[in-house]
Amino acid sequence: MTDNEHEIEQPDERVPKRVIGTPPPGTSMLGTVEAPRAEEEVPGVTLQDEAKARKAEKIVALCFVITFLAAIAFIISYVVFQVGSPEATGASNLALGSSLTVAILSLAIGIVIWVRQIMPKYSLVQERHPMVSDEEDRGVVGRTFVQGANESGFVKRKLLRRTLLLGAAPLGLIPLVLLRDLDNTKMPGSQFNKLLRHTVWGEKTKEGKPLRLVVEGTGQPIRAADFNSPGGILSVVPEGYEHDLTALAKATLILIKFRPEELKSGVRQNWTHDGIVAYSKICTHVGCPAALYEQNTHHILCPCHQSTFDAADGAKVIFGPAARPLPQLPITVDSEGYLVAQGDFEVPVGPSYWERGDAEAEARAKGGQA
Repeated sequence: MTDNEHEIEQPDERVPKRVIGTPPPGTSMLGTVEAPRAEEEVPGVTLQDEAKARKAEKIVALCFVITFLAAIAFIISYVVFQVGSPEATGASNLALGSSLTVAILSLAIGIVIWVRQIMPKYSLVQERHPMVSDEEDRGVVGRTFVQGANESGFVKRKLLRRTLLLGAAPLGLIPLVLLRDLDNTKMPGSQFNKLLRHTVWGEKTKEGKPLRLVVEGTGQPIRAADFNSPGGILSVVPEGYEHDLTALAKATLILIKFRPEELKSGVRQNWTHDGIVAYSKICTHVGCPAALYEQNTHHILCPCHQSTFDAADGAKVIFGPAARPLPQLPITVDSEGYLVAQGDFEVPVGPSYWERGDAEAEARAKGGQA
């Protein structure tokens, strides 16, 4: 073994040292493909001013350092601010939200400045060609169309052609019929209007008496003197329609007992009896049963989409997607002291539809609740 074989190869000091975050010497960030240098003139490329680019580089670096510090602050906040009470939860949310906002915002600002003030600007030109096909292509399309028409027999077989036109003619009239049917307000006695605008509360019994309010499920009539606990609530239906699902879909009520001083201006006082108020149970958003009641706040809640109504103020909407109050039903008592309906709702119940405005205008003209 010679002395040369025991010699250890020494590194070439002329080879530049590699810095962390940079590619190996002689390669680019995306591989070994050589890209034009920034200093070289490239058609359509405008280089940024070097002095401004260096200043922007420092700003970008500062933004990235802030991102780093804010991210570390987020991690520390997650460990330090423990959640155990409303106050601690609020402090934790504030610390986590602020640090994360600063981190993301500074990162975004740095990237935008990098792109706009450091990277070169490109001028691109897109060539547009004529959109018209040449004569040969148009000739091929024309011949293909004529060939298909001949093969289908549309021109040759008159019976097929005429019966096709005969069958298609009424189809063109169908949209006209449907569009005419949308304007039901101008059709006297329209069954459509009757179904949407009225409930069975406006009807009478066989004896000509107003309908009584009965408890849903049991059918028990309600004596006003027995429903005397403030804060009480009942789900009621019209007597005689306890099993008519079509009628109950619009006529179901919630009955609430108030103290006289709890009622506000939104409630029609002449539609109540001894602090008892009746509202439609059908939510005015999409028709879910609004039957959850909070006695302390007098709020009626719809469980489907959290629409909330103030029962002490005419069931006005105070939260949620519902656009109008729950309609109030006028009630009174009969000669035996049972709660009965004075008449039907003055405005349509349930979700809004395109013709409801006409009915509410009529109600306002009569002094009804809008």
